[in-house]
Amino acid sequence: MSNAPIGVFDSGLGGLTVWSELYKRLPHESLIYYGDGKNCPYGDKSRDEIIGYVDFAVKRLLERGTKMIVVACNAATAMAIDYLRSTYDIPFVGLEPAVKPAAEKTRTGVIGILATAATLQGRLFKGTSAKYADKVEIIARVGEGFVELVENNMENTPEAVETVRKAISPMLDKGADQIVLGCTHYPFLQNALSIVIGDRKVELLNPAMAIEKRAETLLSQFHIAASADNKPYYEFMTSADETYRQKLIDKSKSLNL
Repeated sequence: MSNAPIGVFDSGLGGLTVWSELYKRLPHESLIYYGDGKNCPYGDKSRDEIIGYVDFAVKRLLERGTKMIVVACNAATAMAIDYLRSTYDIPFVGLEPAVKPAAEKTRTGVIGILATAATLQGRLFKGTSAKYADKVEIIARVGEGFVELVENNMENTPEAVETVRKAISPMLDKGADQIVLGCTHYPFLQNALSIVIGDRKVELLNPAMAIEKRAETLLSQFHIAASADNKPYYEFMTSADETYRQKLIDKSKSLNL
Protein backbone atom coordinates (compact mmCIF):
# COMPACT_ATOMS: atom_id res chain seq x y z
CA MET A 1 0.00 0.00 0.00
CA SER A 2 1.27 3.46 -0.88
CA ASN A 3 -0.33 6.90 -0.79
CA ALA A 4 2.39 8.33 -3.03
CA PRO A 5 1.09 9.95 -6.23
CA ILE A 6 0.83 8.48 -9.72
CA GLY A 7 2.64 10.47 -12.39
CA VAL A 8 0.99 11.05 -15.76
CA PHE A 9 3.12 12.29 -18.64
CA ASP A 10 2.29 13.62 -22.10
CA SER A 11 3.87 15.87 -24.70
CA GLY A 12 1.13 18.40 -23.99
CA LEU A 13 -2.61 18.51 -23.31
CA GLY A 14 -3.59 15.18 -24.85
CA GLY A 15 -2.77 12.99 -21.88
CA LEU A 16 -5.57 14.66 -19.97
CA THR A 17 -7.91 12.23 -21.75
CA VAL A 18 -6.11 9.45 -19.86
CA TRP A 19 -5.70 11.51 -16.69
CA SER A 20 -9.47 11.95 -16.57
CA GLU A 21 -10.06 8.17 -16.56
CA LEU A 22 -7.58 7.74 -13.72
CA TYR A 23 -9.25 10.57 -11.83
CA LYS A 24 -12.72 9.09 -12.22
CA ARG A 25 -11.92 5.43 -11.60
CA LEU A 26 -9.16 5.68 -8.99
CA PRO A 27 -10.70 8.18 -6.56
CA HIS A 28 -8.22 7.54 -3.74
CA GLU A 29 -5.10 8.08 -5.86
CA SER A 30 -3.20 11.37 -5.98
CA LEU A 31 -2.18 12.38 -9.51
CA ILE A 32 0.60 14.62 -10.82
CA TYR A 33 0.30 15.54 -14.49
CA TYR A 34 3.31 16.70 -16.51
CA GLY A 35 2.65 18.29 -19.91
CA ASP A 36 5.76 18.99 -21.97
CA GLY A 37 4.29 22.09 -23.60
CA LYS A 38 7.71 23.52 -24.40
CA ASN A 39 8.54 20.68 -26.81
CA CYS A 40 5.11 19.67 -28.08
CA PRO A 41 4.35 18.13 -30.58
CA TYR A 42 6.45 14.96 -30.55
CA GLY A 43 5.19 13.44 -33.79
CA ASP A 44 7.97 14.88 -35.94
CA LYS A 45 10.80 14.53 -33.41
CA SER A 46 13.63 11.97 -33.54
CA ARG A 47 13.89 9.05 -31.14
CA ASP A 48 16.87 10.59 -29.34
CA GLU A 49 15.06 13.90 -28.91
CA ILE A 50 11.96 12.23 -27.51
CA ILE A 51 13.96 10.07 -25.09
CA GLY A 52 15.69 13.20 -23.83
CA TYR A 53 12.41 15.06 -23.26
CA VAL A 54 10.75 12.09 -21.57
CA ASP A 55 13.76 11.31 -19.38
CA PHE A 56 13.81 14.90 -18.11
CA ALA A 57 10.09 14.76 -17.31
CA VAL A 58 10.35 11.40 -15.55
CA LYS A 59 13.16 12.71 -13.35
CA ARG A 60 10.98 15.65 -12.33
CA LEU A 61 8.06 13.35 -11.54
CA LEU A 62 10.28 11.07 -9.50
CA GLU A 63 11.49 14.09 -7.53
CA ARG A 64 7.84 14.54 -6.54
CA GLY A 65 7.77 10.99 -5.17
CA THR A 66 5.67 9.25 -7.81
CA LYS A 67 5.24 5.48 -7.36
CA MET A 68 4.20 4.72 -10.93
CA ILE A 69 4.22 6.69 -14.19
CA VAL A 70 1.64 6.51 -16.94
CA VAL A 71 3.21 7.54 -20.25
CA ALA A 72 0.00 8.96 -21.71
CA CYS A 73 1.61 9.68 -25.07
CA ASN A 74 1.75 7.23 -27.96
CA ALA A 75 4.84 8.78 -29.52
CA ALA A 76 6.71 8.77 -26.20
CA THR A 77 5.73 5.15 -25.62
CA ALA A 78 6.84 4.13 -29.10
CA MET A 79 10.23 5.79 -28.80
CA ALA A 80 11.09 5.73 -25.09
CA ILE A 81 9.22 3.08 -23.10
CA ASP A 82 11.95 0.43 -23.45
CA TYR A 83 14.54 2.94 -22.26
CA LEU A 84 12.41 3.96 -19.28
CA ARG A 85 11.74 0.40 -18.14
CA SER A 86 15.42 -0.51 -18.34
CA THR A 87 16.53 2.68 -16.55
CA TYR A 88 14.07 3.22 -13.69
CA ASP A 89 12.88 0.75 -11.07
CA ILE A 90 9.21 1.71 -10.95
CA PRO A 91 6.20 0.48 -12.98
CA PHE A 92 5.47 2.28 -16.26
CA VAL A 93 2.22 2.11 -18.19
CA GLY A 94 2.58 2.76 -21.91
CA LEU A 95 0.27 3.29 -24.86
CA GLU A 96 0.04 1.71 -28.28
CA PRO A 97 -2.57 2.01 -31.03
CA ALA A 98 -5.45 -0.42 -30.39
CA VAL A 99 -4.92 -2.50 -33.54
CA LYS A 100 -5.93 -5.78 -31.89
CA PRO A 101 -9.39 -4.73 -30.60
CA ALA A 102 -10.12 -2.93 -33.87
CA ALA A 103 -9.18 -6.03 -35.88
CA GLU A 104 -11.33 -8.23 -33.65
CA LYS A 105 -14.37 -5.93 -33.80
CA THR A 106 -14.44 -4.99 -37.49
CA ARG A 107 -17.33 -6.22 -39.62
CA THR A 108 -16.04 -4.87 -42.92
CA GLY A 109 -12.48 -6.13 -42.59
CA VAL A 110 -11.09 -2.60 -42.88
CA ILE A 111 -9.72 -0.59 -39.95
CA GLY A 112 -8.22 2.88 -39.79
CA ILE A 113 -5.34 3.95 -37.57
CA LEU A 114 -4.86 7.65 -36.83
CA ALA A 115 -1.56 8.40 -35.15
CA THR A 116 1.53 10.58 -35.22
CA ALA A 117 4.45 9.77 -37.51
CA ALA A 118 6.58 8.78 -34.51
CA THR A 119 3.97 6.25 -33.36
CA LEU A 120 3.55 4.71 -36.82
CA GLN A 121 7.33 4.31 -37.10
CA GLY A 122 7.63 2.66 -33.69
CA ARG A 123 8.31 -0.99 -32.92
CA LEU A 124 5.05 -1.49 -31.04
CA PHE A 125 2.82 -0.41 -33.91
CA LYS A 126 4.82 -2.24 -36.58
CA GLY A 127 4.85 -5.45 -34.56
CA THR A 128 1.16 -5.40 -33.69
CA SER A 129 -0.04 -4.40 -37.16
CA ALA A 130 2.09 -7.15 -38.77
CA LYS A 131 0.18 -9.76 -36.75
CA TYR A 132 -3.13 -8.67 -38.27
CA ALA A 133 -2.05 -7.61 -41.77
CA ASP A 134 -3.26 -10.88 -43.31
CA LYS A 135 -6.63 -10.72 -41.50
CA VAL A 136 -7.72 -7.10 -42.04
CA GLU A 137 -6.87 -4.18 -44.26
CA ILE A 138 -5.12 -1.53 -42.16
CA ILE A 139 -5.20 2.06 -43.37
CA ALA A 140 -2.79 4.14 -41.32
CA ARG A 141 -2.73 7.92 -41.55
CA VAL A 142 -0.88 10.65 -39.68
CA GLY A 143 -3.32 13.02 -37.98
CA GLU A 144 -1.68 15.97 -39.68
CA GLY A 145 -2.40 19.12 -37.67
CA PHE A 146 -4.54 17.36 -35.05
CA VAL A 147 -2.23 18.03 -32.10
CA GLU A 148 -1.80 21.67 -33.06
CA LEU A 149 -5.58 22.15 -33.19
CA VAL A 150 -5.98 20.80 -29.66
CA GLU A 151 -3.00 22.69 -28.27
CA ASN A 152 -4.48 25.92 -29.65
CA ASN A 153 -8.04 25.23 -28.41
CA MET A 154 -9.32 25.00 -32.00
CA GLU A 155 -10.87 21.53 -31.88
CA ASN A 156 -14.44 22.84 -32.32
CA THR A 157 -13.83 24.98 -35.40
CA PRO A 158 -14.56 24.60 -39.13
CA GLU A 159 -10.81 24.26 -39.64
CA ALA A 160 -10.83 21.24 -37.35
CA VAL A 161 -13.59 19.59 -39.38
CA GLU A 162 -11.71 20.08 -42.64
CA THR A 163 -8.44 18.85 -41.12
CA VAL A 164 -10.17 15.71 -39.87
CA ARG A 165 -11.93 15.21 -43.20
CA LYS A 166 -8.61 15.11 -45.07
CA ALA A 167 -7.22 12.51 -42.70
CA ILE A 168 -10.11 10.05 -42.42
CA SER A 169 -11.84 10.29 -45.82
CA PRO A 170 -9.52 7.63 -47.33
CA MET A 171 -10.47 5.30 -44.46
CA LEU A 172 -14.18 5.94 -44.83
CA ASP A 173 -14.04 5.56 -48.62
CA LYS A 174 -12.48 2.12 -48.18
CA GLY A 175 -15.23 1.09 -45.75
CA ALA A 176 -13.39 1.25 -42.42
CA ASP A 177 -15.81 0.65 -39.56
CA GLN A 178 -13.23 0.95 -36.76
CA ILE A 179 -10.96 3.98 -36.41
CA VAL A 180 -8.26 3.85 -33.75
CA LEU A 181 -7.36 7.15 -32.10
CA GLY A 182 -3.63 6.52 -31.76
CA CYS A 183 -2.74 9.77 -29.99
CA THR A 184 -4.18 11.00 -26.70
CA HIS A 185 -4.81 14.45 -28.22
CA TYR A 186 -7.20 13.00 -30.80
CA PRO A 187 -10.23 12.29 -28.55
CA PHE A 188 -10.53 16.06 -28.06
CA LEU A 189 -11.55 16.13 -31.74
CA GLN A 190 -14.55 13.87 -31.11
CA ASN A 191 -17.06 16.43 -32.38
CA ALA A 192 -15.18 17.07 -35.63
CA LEU A 193 -14.75 13.33 -36.15
CA SER A 194 -18.47 12.74 -35.61
CA ILE A 195 -19.38 15.46 -38.12
CA VAL A 196 -17.18 13.92 -40.82
CA ILE A 197 -18.29 10.35 -40.10
CA GLY A 198 -21.94 11.40 -40.26
CA ASP A 199 -24.41 8.49 -40.26
CA ARG A 200 -21.83 5.84 -41.19
CA LYS A 201 -21.56 2.98 -38.70
CA VAL A 202 -18.04 3.67 -37.52
CA GLU A 203 -16.66 3.14 -34.02
CA LEU A 204 -13.89 5.35 -32.64
CA LEU A 205 -11.49 3.47 -30.34
CA ASN A 206 -10.08 5.56 -27.50
CA PRO A 207 -7.43 3.67 -25.46
CA ALA A 208 -7.86 5.73 -22.28
CA MET A 209 -10.07 3.22 -20.46
CA ALA A 210 -7.75 0.30 -21.28
CA ILE A 211 -4.79 2.29 -19.96
CA GLU A 212 -6.63 2.99 -16.71
CA LYS A 213 -7.35 -0.73 -16.34
CA ARG A 214 -3.67 -1.53 -16.85
CA ALA A 215 -2.71 1.05 -14.23
CA GLU A 216 -5.20 -0.50 -11.82
CA THR A 217 -3.72 -3.95 -12.44
CA LEU A 218 -0.17 -2.75 -11.74
CA LEU A 219 -1.22 -0.98 -8.54
CA SER A 220 -2.57 -4.30 -7.30
CA GLN A 221 0.32 -6.38 -8.63
CA PHE A 222 2.96 -4.23 -6.91
CA HIS A 223 0.82 -3.66 -3.79
CA ILE A 224 1.06 0.12 -4.15
CA ALA A 225 -2.60 1.14 -4.30
CA ALA A 226 -3.60 4.03 -2.05
CA SER A 227 -5.52 3.37 1.14
CA ALA A 228 -9.29 3.80 1.11
CA ASP A 229 -9.02 6.73 3.54
CA ASN A 230 -6.35 8.59 1.56
CA LYS A 231 -7.22 12.18 0.74
CA PRO A 232 -5.90 12.60 -2.83
CA TYR A 233 -4.32 15.73 -4.24
CA TYR A 234 -3.82 16.80 -7.85
CA GLU A 235 -0.97 18.80 -9.37
CA PHE A 236 -0.08 20.04 -12.84
CA MET A 237 3.51 20.50 -13.98
CA THR A 238 4.98 21.66 -17.27
CA SER A 239 8.25 22.40 -19.03
CA ALA A 240 6.60 25.55 -20.38
CA ASP A 241 5.45 28.65 -18.52
CA GLU A 242 2.71 29.40 -15.99
CA THR A 243 0.32 30.31 -18.81
CA TYR A 244 0.62 26.79 -20.19
CA ARG A 245 0.21 25.24 -16.75
CA GLN A 246 -3.04 27.18 -16.39
CA LYS A 247 -4.08 25.90 -19.81
CA LEU A 248 -3.64 22.35 -18.52
CA ILE A 249 -5.86 23.10 -15.56
CA ASP A 250 -8.52 24.78 -17.72
CA LYS A 251 -8.48 21.92 -20.24
CA SER A 252 -8.92 19.39 -17.48
CA LYS A 253 -12.09 21.18 -16.43
CA SER A 254 -13.50 20.74 -19.95
CA LEU A 255 -13.41 17.00 -19.23
CA ASN A 256 -15.71 17.48 -16.22
CA LEU A 257 -13.01 16.76 -13.68
